[in-house]
Amino acid sequence: MAVSPQTQTQTVWTLDPAHTLVEFSAKHMMVTNVKGHFTGVTGTITGDESDPTSAQIDVQIDPATISTGADQRDAHLRSADFFDVETYPTISFRSTNIEPADDGEFRITGDLTIHGVTRPVVLDAELNGFGVTPYGASIVGATATTKINRRDFGLNWNVALEAGGVLVGDTIKISLEVEAIKQG
Repeated sequence: MAVSPQTQTQTVWTLDPAHTLVEFSAKHMMVTNVKGHFTGVTGTITGDESDPTSAQIDVQIDPATISTGADQRDAHLRSADFFDVETYPTISFRSTNIEPADDGEFRITGDLTIHGVTRPVVLDAELNGFGVTPYGASIVGATATTKINRRDFGLNWNVALEAGGVLVGDTIKISLEVEAIKQG
């Protein structure tokens, strides 16, 4: 029997930026993967604790906080060649559907906006569990992954290599480790 929306208990969880990691990797020169992450991540998860499929996920990422371990590369990624952070200061994700997959796993469909372009994406997610911090705060943890084609979001800059191939691969692997704190 379905529970009516009026009887569901809506809980708000706020992403904990100190325990949340948004990481990506891209092919470099066709031979290796370069990884990076964003430190400016905020967002909420709102829904019925007993039904993860009821959750609404809203996440904002500040692309200016990109870090790949190389200052020159990070500056290039912030430039108009890639994220153009002056014009597009936010990357966002908003879930549109969550459905169960295997035990404790879910498929989260949502709208990802990068560089002013919004496209649907599907994340394979695992609910890692609930807990209580030593300070008494209730927390929840999850892991999610997906792949996108950066060109679908208008991130087209590249350089052809003399030996064939390109400097930057089109497929971007995204990995998320999320910890959120129960509000109220």
